[in-house]
Amino acid sequence: MIRIHRGDLELYCCNVFLALGLSQKEAEDSSQILVSADARGIASHGIARLWRYANGIKGGIMQAGIRPLVLRQTPQSLVLDAQGAMGLSLSKETMGSVIAMADNHGIGFASVRNSNHFGIAGFYSEMAARKDMIGISMTNTAALGVPTFARDAMFGTNPIAVSVPVSGDRMFTLDMATTCVTRGKIEAYELEGKSIPSGWAVNSFGVGTNDASRLLEDMLFQRGGGLLPLGGEGEDFSGYKGYGLAMLVDILTAQLSGGVFGKHVMDSQQTSARVCHFFGAIRLDLFRDVCDFKKDMGRMLDDIATSRVAQGENKVWYAGQKEHESEEESNRLGVPLSDKIVEKIKEIGKDLHVAFPED
Repeated sequence: MIRIHRGDLELYCCNVFLALGLSQKEAEDSSQILVSADARGIASHGIARLWRYANGIKGGIMQAGIRPLVLRQTPQSLVLDAQGAMGLSLSKETMGSVIAMADNHGIGFASVRNSNHFGIAGFYSEMAARKDMIGISMTNTAALGVPTFARDAMFGTNPIAVSVPVSGDRMFTLDMATTCVTRGKIEAYELEGKSIPSGWAVNSFGVGTNDASRLLEDMLFQRGGGLLPLGGEGEDFSGYKGYGLAMLVDILTAQLSGGVFGKHVMDSQQTSARVCHFFGAIRLDLFRDVCDFKKDMGRMLDDIATSRVAQGENKVWYAGQKEHESEEESNRLGVPLSDKIVEKIKEIGKDLHVAFPED
């Protein structure tokens, strides 16, 4: 691993996006969100995805400078057709609108169709939490997840993120895929030439597989097989619960917006599919005094942090803690990137005459 100063890495990505034709704001927002994933240790959703954005923009799947079409609007809700806009910058702007609704009316929600990959879901939910709100964000993705007892992918990794403010500038952020792992993690294993662990995925016969390359190829061409839902295979480990959550995300993102859902969301060999999002914000003072709430949240997290540790372990974590601690370290020491990812994204810069920063 090497470490790159966060500001330098954001500037590199921003210059790549500018060279691809994005506006200054789109490029800055997109770079900030991508690099935040690497800073938090979520490499599967960081700048390793840059080639997908480059291919998407060049291929016309992702459009620069597009204003979304408002399909329906009330003081507390918004439905948008993104018309192929950049999912990263569009989502940041949409969450800003949702927060403004909640600020004025207590709650705000938005469902978006015809958008593109939006990075880590927790980035948007945390925008609301910083405003003393409970933040919610979700997205559907290309069909990669296999239902319990099935062999074909019928839903995406469909992540859910919920963020809650806590006293002392802490935050609880649950940011999870509804499959055992994301495709990005499978891609990372393939890039490193490693076998994937048992229990993550099944092959085209619905049987467990460790072959990352074959799995990615089968999912891309929809030959059968895919990622297992959260909980794992069959009923014994409650995989049907993750399967149900994945469908719930499709309902809130795609069905509410009138977008594409389930097996109909398909990636191409060059780029990602058009997808749908959902954002929400709920003002805390609708329910109780904000300071009292945040103090009690602090006590809850302290109870977790001071609970007895299992034999052989050294710490009990709460949701979002690892990522926030990783981000603090990245801000001090630089953002960690693997040599292979650096090599890959340098090639993108070379084609666009953008120099990669020195570590």
